[in-house]
Amino acid sequence: MHNNKNLPLRLLPAFILSLGLSPFADAEIMLYDKDDTTFSTDGYINAFYVNSKVDRVGDQYDRRQARVKMGFLPNYLGFNMSKQADDLKLGARASFWVTINDSETNGTDTAIDVRQFYGTVANPEWGEVLIGKDFGLFARSNILLDELLAGYGQVSDSLGLVDGGGVSFGNIGSGYPYPFPTSQITYRTPVMDGLRVAVGILDPVDTNDSSPQGKAYQKNPRTESEVTYQFDLGGAKIYSWLNGSYQTSDNTDSTVASVTSKGLGYGVQAKMGGLSLTGSGFQAKGINPFFTNNAGEATLRNVDSNGYLLQGSYKLGKNRLALSYGKTQDDGNGVVGSGADYETRGIALFHDVNANLKLVAEYNQFQIKGHDTRAQNEDTDTFAVGAVLTW
Repeated sequence: MHNNKNLPLRLLPAFILSLGLSPFADAEIMLYDKDDTTFSTDGYINAFYVNSKVDRVGDQYDRRQARVKMGFLPNYLGFNMSKQADDLKLGARASFWVTINDSETNGTDTAIDVRQFYGTVANPEWGEVLIGKDFGLFARSNILLDELLAGYGQVSDSLGLVDGGGVSFGNIGSGYPYPFPTSQITYRTPVMDGLRVAVGILDPVDTNDSSPQGKAYQKNPRTESEVTYQFDLGGAKIYSWLNGSYQTSDNTDSTVASVTSKGLGYGVQAKMGGLSLTGSGFQAKGINPFFTNNAGEATLRNVDSNGYLLQGSYKLGKNRLALSYGKTQDDGNGVVGSGADYETRGIALFHDVNANLKLVAEYNQFQIKGHDTRAQNEDTDTFAVGAVLTW
């Protein structure tokens, strides 16, 4: 099993945390605030010293690799706008994401991509409509509430991440798929006693093989939804969620069967004092277990995958210690070409120097176990230490 060079390493996971769930300080800088109109900026910069020990079948892959690169979240610069127009609250966000790693192959061609570019129309009585490009709803809260989001996570050599110029994978592919940014029209209800519902239509994905005689197509858009419910119980703050995705993909070649893609994500997080406990999971059929938009165009996606993530953390003063275990079982539509189990174990220590600066130390173990052959197997241990600057 060789490094998959078709992976979109420039577009790997990360995004600004919305809906009030961000573990980072609300540190936006207001640039304009006048006549019911605001314009502000926020940003995220991080870098890690990383050392990975790779153990794969075949001595030609075994090595210890040192890197200086960004973590699970890449660096970004965001801009936000809001304007009150009669009884409507108009808003917009654009965020630009950048890798800090140039290379001998791309020179100073540092990747920059726009992961969010959307507008919103909202009213307290009936809710909010979002139009444009944003992250999907399926698996959204699964990744938003990852305790190691500001850390490093797994860097599988088989997936091209140890030597890649993009971000690490965090727990993507070993606990949840990445809700890739995509064009959408999404409606969200107001928060009703802690309950909120989001429903959207998204640009569909080719999840059907295109034969030489035919072309994959979708009669209808992809539909995704998420229901979240936040409440207090016995002194603990509970946040729970259920999200899903559905799409059918056909082919003009009558000999190629239709593929129905459907996924279900779920989870709960409980916080009491400095203690936080999180459990989440997903089940999917006809969906790439790494990327919900099937980036890399893995074939034969009419197969099953499922996964879960268990985490706990404790915050004492300026320090937070987090433990994490995640696993995804894939029947064969992932990026390594056939069925495999993916596991990630991690422990991380976060230290808040102040509201805008965080220090991170993390140790991570990643493992692939092939269903059909040992050639897929991999064990990669990674130590990372770095800093995160936000505003």
